[in-house]
Order: sequence, then structure tokens, then C-alpha cells
Amino acid sequence: MGEHDGMDRRGALRCMGWAGAGALYTVSGGVATSVNLDAALGASPGYGKVKPFTFLQISDSHVGFAKAANPDARATFREAVAKVKALPVKPDFILHTGDISHLSKDEEFADADAIIAEAGLPVFHIPGEHDMLDEGGGKAYLARYGKNARGTGWYSFDHDGVHFVALVNVANLKPGGMGQLGEDQLAWLHADLAGRSASTPIVVFAHIPLWTVYADWGWGTGDGLQALGELRRFGSVTVLNGHIHQIIRKVEGNINFHSARSTAYPQPAPGSAPSPGPLVVPAGQLQSVLGVRTATVTRGDTPIALIDAALV
Repeated sequence: MGEHDGMDRRGALRCMGWAGAGALYTVSGGVATSVNLDAALGASPGYGKVKPFTFLQISDSHVGFAKAANPDARATFREAVAKVKALPVKPDFILHTGDISHLSKDEEFADADAIIAEAGLPVFHIPGEHDMLDEGGGKAYLARYGKNARGTGWYSFDHDGVHFVALVNVANLKPGGMGQLGEDQLAWLHADLAGRSASTPIVVFAHIPLWTVYADWGWGTGDGLQALGELRRFGSVTVLNGHIHQIIRKVEGNINFHSARSTAYPQPAPGSAPSPGPLVVPAGQLQSVLGVRTATVTRGDTPIALIDAALV
């Protein structure tokens, strides 16, 4: 992926949410919202001078997990990828926002790669804490996915005028503790963004939320405010994360936060249980809580309505 022509700053980064199987985004250069069908197909000239593109967010596949909450996380991951393959508009790439594996085993990573390869799309990864459980503290993950990354796996790239930033906030994570970016990564982020125009649309993806969802469960990033401070001068910032296995949205000024569901199992809502962890649902209902989020399309510039559908 390389640098492309600039975009009209009045364009919009359009978001068509996919829960469970991931999140589908249509991009024409601005803020994270939804888009109508004409724009998704590139038929409307009103969304900017550059033809829109799409990408997907998939998160928390936990390949290798096989407990009561989901006896076969590989199978539900395959179902998610099948949904991706069936999309009428082929996305440009996939962002996987961490916990690819459950126990950082080579065979889990290999199986995950084989499954997601069925989508036939480039994939950009960041690690979750479950991807850094090996004795090398993420050595297996970095050997497979981090060859062009810095530090524990952070990097950035540009696509059609949008700047994507992959952050790692799971290195040396303590049980129940908040995520941390660390001084080295924050210094890199400052340098990475320093020369960019404030009109450049930014998409940040990380595993743990950069904002505090629920501190008692460690659902946040301790030094996340420093990273967000670097982003506030930009007119359009979208932050994508996984980790909490459920959809929670927040808008803070110019920054739009979107958490994604897992393709493996749900977790309880913040504070609704003694602790986070795999949530067992009644027999026969797993697919209904993983599912996908589809869109009800309207004409014109009216945002689409997002509807959850079972992953069947």
C-alpha cells in the first residue's frame, strides 16, 4: 500500500458496522460515519474527488479457544470469513485488532492465517495480549507479523489519502491492568504524525481501548491520553479496538471510538459481572451473539441504519 492522491477534506470516512464478523468501513477521506449504497459503490460524486474504498475490522478470533463459551473458535472464525467473502463490494484490506490466537502457539497462528486467507485480502495485524503469551513475550507473533514493524509491533501506512496507525498497548500487560503504550512508542507516534497536515484523515487501531471503558477491569490505556493528545489537531480521527468483545462507541470532539465484537465469544458488559472473561450463552445462541451487523440503506446523504444479524 502506498501514498495516493490527496482527498477533499470535506469527504467522509464512512462506517458500515459489522458486529462479530468484524466492521466494514467505506472511506472517502473524513470522519467515521455510515454511508449510503451509492457511495459504497462509488456511484455518487458528492463524497469527494477520490473513489471511496472499503476495509474491514476483524477482532479477537482467539483461534485455539475451545471451552464452554465456544467449543470451536476456529469454526466461528471461518463463518466470519465466509461473510466477508460474500460481500457485494470487495474491501481493499482487513485490519485484525488482536488476539489472533488464544495461547500464542505456532499452530494457532498458522490456522488463523489459513482461515483469513480465504477472504483473499491483504491483512494488517496488531497483537492482543493472548498473542504475547510465549516465553519470548511476543517473539512468535513478531516473527510472523512484525517484520516491518517497530518495537513490539507498531507501524503506520497510507492508503488513498488516509493515514493508518497501528499501536501496541498489550506488551508486558499485567492481569487486570490497564494497557500501556510506553515512552518509545509515544515518541514514535509524535514523529510519525509531526509532518502531516491537520486535514489528513487518521485511523488508529489498537487492541485495548485507548479511552477508559472500565478501569476496574483494565479496559483502557493508562497513557492513552498522551496518544490522543497527538491526534486532537487532526480534523478526522477514527480509533478502532477489540479486546472487550462488544460494541461500544464514543465521540470525543474530532475523535470517534469504535470497539468491535469478537468472532469467538462474548464478554459481559462493563461492571455487569464479578470479572471479565468468556461469557457462556444458552445453548444454540452463540451465533446470535457473534453475528454480523448489516446495514439498512437509504438514498442520498442519509446515514444507513445498522442492524445486527445472526452469524448463520
